[in-house]
Amino acid sequence: MIKKNTLLRGALAALTVSMVAFNAPALADDPLKVGFVYVSPIGDAGWTYQHDLGRLEMLDNLGDKVTTTFVESVPEGADAERVIREMASSGHDLIFATSFGYMNFVERVAKQFPNVKFMHATGFKEGANFKNYNARFYEGRYLNGMIAGEMTKSDILGYVAAFPIPEVLQGINAFTLGALSVNPDVQVRVIWVNSWYDPGKEREAAQALVAQGADVITHHTDSTAVVQAAQDSGVYAMSYHSDMSKYGPDAQLSGTTHHWGPYYTKLIERELAKEGMTESIWGGFQEGFVELAPINPLVPQVMQDKVAEVTEKLRAGTFHPFTGPMVDQDGKEILKPGQVMTDDEMAKMNFYVKGVHSKLPR
Repeated sequence: MIKKNTLLRGALAALTVSMVAFNAPALADDPLKVGFVYVSPIGDAGWTYQHDLGRLEMLDNLGDKVTTTFVESVPEGADAERVIREMASSGHDLIFATSFGYMNFVERVAKQFPNVKFMHATGFKEGANFKNYNARFYEGRYLNGMIAGEMTKSDILGYVAAFPIPEVLQGINAFTLGALSVNPDVQVRVIWVNSWYDPGKEREAAQALVAQGADVITHHTDSTAVVQAAQDSGVYAMSYHSDMSKYGPDAQLSGTTHHWGPYYTKLIERELAKEGMTESIWGGFQEGFVELAPINPLVPQVMQDKVAEVTEKLRAGTFHPFTGPMVDQDGKEILKPGQVMTDDEMAKMNFYVKGVHSKLPR
């Protein structure tokens, strides 16, 4: 049996060998075997780091009732399907696939292993033994936009983005709406790097945005490169996934942070109690999935108080960032006054709101 916190590294062949012990029949008192598939290195900040913190928190909470394995830096392609299948065929009871691009591979493997349960982060497909979990990242983005709109002097904000999928567009648009709520002169410029994790490209994109006049930049990518670039360039930044202030002590104004530990603990407690397959979930401030990174004292107290007020409304469920009137960047009406965008509409988002001064890739 693999010991708790086993780290699976190296070639996929080595992965297969390390899991052979799982082929033996499980005993009644065996711990639950849980696998995690990560798209980027764990590091000490970012998307994968936050998921791994959640895994470790769950282990601390549940002790010997559960064992985990994980594989980091798994590309969103054939290797992902192979890793997920290896986990499913070698004794894992539950597998977390933590990147959008794993979705079709999880769907395929889940059909082949009906007795294994699969949870996929940020996707939209599901099945009898295959569900989704996601966070309302856009809630934190709106708050970050408010701060950025207050602190900019150039009225140009920069956004380094990974892929033009609804999740990322939700963040860009919410950030823009938050900024416009305090500064109607703001414009947001976006550069796509077509990668979740590529520090070199992320840094180059950040520098390009600064060259275009952006004095506050943010990112929907996994590394700390954008915050570091802001620090080096003498501009402000909003971190994503993690509090990255140690990489930009002068630059970081705040950020959107993700918290998976309570969810992982609760879901696996349910599995241990044999309560059946959990449902898909999309959680935000109300559920503790999203929080705001500490706000830099450079931000005026009046703005900090405004952000705190909106945060409490998000936590109470009395405010939604996508509430009309809202138009896209071409002036087409998206939401009528007072109309709130539904989850289904947000899951299909394919436009920029007015205020984004970049062309959306098609």
